[in-house]
Amino acid sequence: MPNLKEVRNRITSVGSTMQITSAMKMVSAAKLKRAQDAITQMRPYAEKLKEIMANVSGSGSSGNSYSRDLGGKNILIIPVSSNRGLAGAFNANIVKRTWSLIRNEYKGYNVTVLPIGKKAMDAFRRTEYFISGQDLPHNLNELFDGLSFAKAAPAAEKIMEAFANKQFDKVIIVYNQFKNAAVQFVQAEQLLPLVPATVDPNAKATTTDYIYEPGKEEIVKDLIPRSIKTQFYKALLDSVASEHGARMTAMHKATDNAKELLKNLKISYNKARQAAITNDILEIVGGAEALNG
Repeated sequence: MPNLKEVRNRITSVGSTMQITSAMKMVSAAKLKRAQDAITQMRPYAEKLKEIMANVSGSGSSGNSYSRDLGGKNILIIPVSSNRGLAGAFNANIVKRTWSLIRNEYKGYNVTVLPIGKKAMDAFRRTEYFISGQDLPHNLNELFDGLSFAKAAPAAEKIMEAFANKQFDKVIIVYNQFKNAAVQFVQAEQLLPLVPATVDPNAKATTTDYIYEPGKEEIVKDLIPRSIKTQFYKALLDSVASEHGARMTAMHKATDNAKELLKNLKISYNKARQAAITNDILEIVGGAEALNG
């Protein structure tokens, strides 16, 4: 039976931990509401713009350097994690999926990893795949400090420039797609080159005929780069919302576990206290009988 002091110390420690996890849950819940609103408003626009740009890139417009697909072996993978932990398997899933791409889909390719977020940075910093020497942005962890399109656009421009200069033949971004507070899906989307629109053979023969104004060449020059930046920004927004949802869920479970542990510790404390009182009574009775004897 543990002594009373040890049990009291554990009760105090678990109680303090439970207060911290409960506070972190409330903070993540407040941040999740704003992040969820941002990605909910952004997603329909980004998806429709992506659909239009895929139609343009599939039309064979000349001068579109973002639609080339020469089948090269220079691959850039961009894993998007968070700067903080205590979010369950949020960061581990991103690192695991990135390693799966390196070892399976792109085995034998020249893979370069451009991590966004401290957790992904720590996972790939000492590997042979970590970016070094290329004209690509570094220290992208700062993007999450007040994330906005204005902050994300310059990083996307450098990635696009490296692709246009044929440093890389394909750019893959790995991130957590937000569904709700409890569910996030790990996505590995092709950011570059643009994927042409495909027609479902089982669907009815109805295709959307867009009227381009002022013309396809101007759209290729202006709107396609903006579309790529938008897709990049959307992935970051998805990741931020998923992070807060994962952390809120993890802290909720941690708080419940702390409550259960606290309940068991109080039972153990009461048992130990009762055993100590019983032992004291037995000693007093034994001493009294010894004096009477």
